[in-house]
Amino acid sequence: MPKSKQHFLVLTALGVDRPGIVNTITRLVNTCGCNIEDSRLAMFGEEFTFIMLLSGSWNSITLIESTLPQRAAELELLVVMKRTRSGITKKFPSTISVRVDVDDSPGIVERFTNLFTTQSFNIAELVSKTHPATENMPARLQIQITGHNPLDDKGLIFKETFHRLCIELNAQGSINIQETLDGRI
Repeated sequence: MPKSKQHFLVLTALGVDRPGIVNTITRLVNTCGCNIEDSRLAMFGEEFTFIMLLSGSWNSITLIESTLPQRAAELELLVVMKRTRSGITKKFPSTISVRVDVDDSPGIVERFTNLFTTQSFNIAELVSKTHPATENMPARLQIQITGHNPLDDKGLIFKETFHRLCIELNAQGSINIQETLDGRI
């Protein structure tokens, strides 16, 4: 019997963190017959956010779309869902990851995302975290960004502009360039 066509759903849940909340969501996903293809969870203050890419048959995806809103209301969660398609493998000569540690101030994250954007990178992942000031140290910002480089230059142009930005902002930065063998990510 041929395998039925897979359907995909991006699901985001946001709410007050409490024990068992993530398990409740993943149990419902499983009960509806969906598979979690990819997921991320993050804490922001007392709130958690859980982002998932689900796959399943048309019936499974429709079932989660119809049952989750009621369950989310009971759990006091804000839920957003959107159908999508399976990711198409794009070809990029390299993937570049950077780590930055810098005194925190408004606009720093934007300066680094702009660096990726001005060179036509697709940003694949972004994580930033501010560490509060202490008696001896100002607040510190740590940033990790991964992007796909469209240029076949082994990251040389990006590396140079990244280091210039780190010097300008008095930031400690490191860069990792991973060349892809066949251009696929």
